[in-house]
Amino acid sequence: MMFKATPGHLCARAVVGARLVATLYRVSDAPLPGIFEGSQNLAIGVDIGGTKIAAGIVDGEGRVRAHVRSATPATEPDALETEVVRLVRELSSEPLPVGVAAAGFIDAAQSEVMYAPNIAWRNVPLRAHLETRLGRTVTIDNDANAAGWAEYRFGAGRGVTDMTMITIGTGVGGAAIVNGRLLRGGFGAAAELGHVRLVPEGELCGCGQRGCLEQYGSGRALMRALNRIADTDRPDSRLSEVRSRDGELNAENVTPLMLEGDPGAAEALAEIGRALGAGCASIAAVLDPERF
Repeated sequence: MMFKATPGHLCARAVVGARLVATLYRVSDAPLPGIFEGSQNLAIGVDIGGTKIAAGIVDGEGRVRAHVRSATPATEPDALETEVVRLVRELSSEPLPVGVAAAGFIDAAQSEVMYAPNIAWRNVPLRAHLETRLGRTVTIDNDANAAGWAEYRFGAGRGVTDMTMITIGTGVGGAAIVNGRLLRGGFGAAAELGHVRLVPEGELCGCGQRGCLEQYGSGRALMRALNRIADTDRPDSRLSEVRSRDGELNAENVTPLMLEGDPGAAEALAEIGRALGAGCASIAAVLDPERF
């Protein structure tokens, strides 16, 4: 197994990059003819996460030619669609195909967001809405599926047939490649690895269950742990001091503390790591990937 941030993964997570691979396949996972035959053929990828939207123009080699980003209006589905349309048009006025990687449960036809734990999507026909507003071909998929397929095609998954990927951001997502094919399941929602039960009767998750891995191994879980430690005002940590100074803990003011080896920040990070390790061990026992 390999736990490694590769260039392909960083591209997919940071600026949607290779997540544009959502335009490479339909339900069959087969390439769309003519779109990516050579590096000069371009498409637009849009990554809709719980806190940000990232969009980019990507070529057939997975290289990002341009990118933009904005905050996600997570509680307003109509405003979210409007923001996606704005970003796509900002990137190009050409009718390039659009691939959307969305943080939610996507149906087997890759047309509707059935549910999203961190965004107010409930049975939204997202593909039809965007195609109508953009006048372009749009393909949608779960964001972790798109990132996993991108890694399989362009990054750490090259050369293997079975690969599992965990994505960590606002929540926790997952993707599984089994015998060279993306695992979708009977209803299109397979490999929702962030919603594997880790702690019986644990923290309430946005999916409605309690104790999901997402509640112990995500960015939100990390901030919760950091704030809990800051509440103790432990003398060997600056977490409480920084929160009082800035009004809150966030990625910008916590990252320097982690790099400095602040004991409180290190404890929170270790807590998240233990949860992810336990979850990944259980997932690996089921899927037996060549590469994780």
